[in-house]
Amino acid sequence: MNGIVIVDKPQGWTSQDVVSKLRGVFKTRRIGHGGTLDPLATGVLPVFVGRATRGVEFFEHAEKTYEAVLHLGLSTDTEDITGRVLAEKQVCVEKEAFLAVLEQFRGEIQQIPPMYSAIKVNGQKLYDLARKGREVERQSRKVTIHRLECLSFDGTFAKLLVHCSKGTYIRTLCKDIGEALGCGGCMEALRRVAAGSYTQQQAVELKTLIESETPQQYLAPVDSMFLQYERVDLTEKQELRCRNGNAFSVSLPDGTYRAYGTDGAFLMLSKVENGTMSTVKSFFEV
Repeated sequence: MNGIVIVDKPQGWTSQDVVSKLRGVFKTRRIGHGGTLDPLATGVLPVFVGRATRGVEFFEHAEKTYEAVLHLGLSTDTEDITGRVLAEKQVCVEKEAFLAVLEQFRGEIQQIPPMYSAIKVNGQKLYDLARKGREVERQSRKVTIHRLECLSFDGTFAKLLVHCSKGTYIRTLCKDIGEALGCGGCMEALRRVAAGSYTQQQAVELKTLIESETPQQYLAPVDSMFLQYERVDLTEKQELRCRNGNAFSVSLPDGTYRAYGTDGAFLMLSKVENGTMSTVKSFFEV
């Protein structure tokens, strides 16, 4: 089986838990996911099966969209509701003040990754150090918040829509917004509603996949992750060269293309430079 299944990850499961379970469902060890979700979070988790795993590297840079609940006045060591409480205060922030603060978190911003994260410092994962009660200096890094909207607000809790670049920590965004308001804050809940071009409307509940006798029906084709690129149908000779890993001449502008065989099967993601097409990544069965 080859393809991509968009899982609606349930709360309490790690992304790796989902992958491990689906290895049994699809009866293959060749499975990987497209972007970690914390156990607290739910929502869109693209899982790549079979030869589709060759496309995971291209999905790592995909933008994500989330719905998050920010709890103002509560600060924790994990920056979300699951952590140890560091400070708690009664607050009732005016909506105008809250909306004004959001403006400074749109566009390119700097984030310091949380201690409870899988980032490595000197070869050690930060969450391993955090569990030992240690805190180390982390370098801030640039992320992009393409869209940040307030969906609801009651003075203490805010529901936010966040469309962001790869590597953005929504927990940290919530903490930083709370700090900018002077009251602290943490993430109460999180749902990923889109990853790349895949949305929650396409997502399948994990329970449905586990109980299905034909889970392959939920697999999207491998080329669905590359629909932003133009399709090219190869001739028989071009297909042969493609399958042999050789470049060949084409009459196409420079750029990236999806290449298909004479039978309509998706063969590769390709690039064209100066009239020559070559393989970026092949997806055909050998």
